[in-house]
Amino acid sequence: MTPYFFGYGSLVNRATHAYPDAQPASLSGWRRTWVQTPARAAVYLSVEPAADVSIDGLIAAVPGADWAALDQREAAYARVASGGAVSHALSPAPDVSHYTVTDTRHVTANPFIVLSYLDIVVQGFLREYGKDGVARFFASTAGWETPILDDRAAPRYARYHQLTKAEEALVDDHLAALPTRVK
Repeated sequence: MTPYFFGYGSLVNRATHAYPDAQPASLSGWRRTWVQTPARAAVYLSVEPAADVSIDGLIAAVPGADWAALDQREAAYARVASGGAVSHALSPAPDVSHYTVTDTRHVTANPFIVLSYLDIVVQGFLREYGKDGVARFFASTAGWETPILDDRAAPRYARYHQLTKAEEALVDDHLAALPTRVK
């Protein structure tokens, strides 16, 4: 049977990948958090175990169980079996894995979240779950005290594509309600 991955960040945005049979799903017992590792200068999304928490995301097939391209894309992460923690509509249920950062040693004194990455993540949640899903994304993610680097004029995120003004405003409105600052 074809295995699947569970994406909870940029992989929720179907425009960032071409994996087949993508569909909404949720992961129980984990929460999203912003982390920094030796592999990257910027802070990015990971998941960590958290009892009584469930996060929205997207599952998609990994054709031929060929994980090489996805493992390369997610090189800063470790792939782990999700077991029965992923809820979805597929029957019979495939094996599902997700990625998590295991090495979170901080490497800079001035960590930041790249806004172009966050924009793409939020756009994916908006398309899959609507505005309520975007609100759940922000509420179920830890680490918002990390500053945001506004790179919209020259996006640093490799899979970035232009958002609409309404999508940008949605991101900005949620950020305004958080303890983070945009620089």
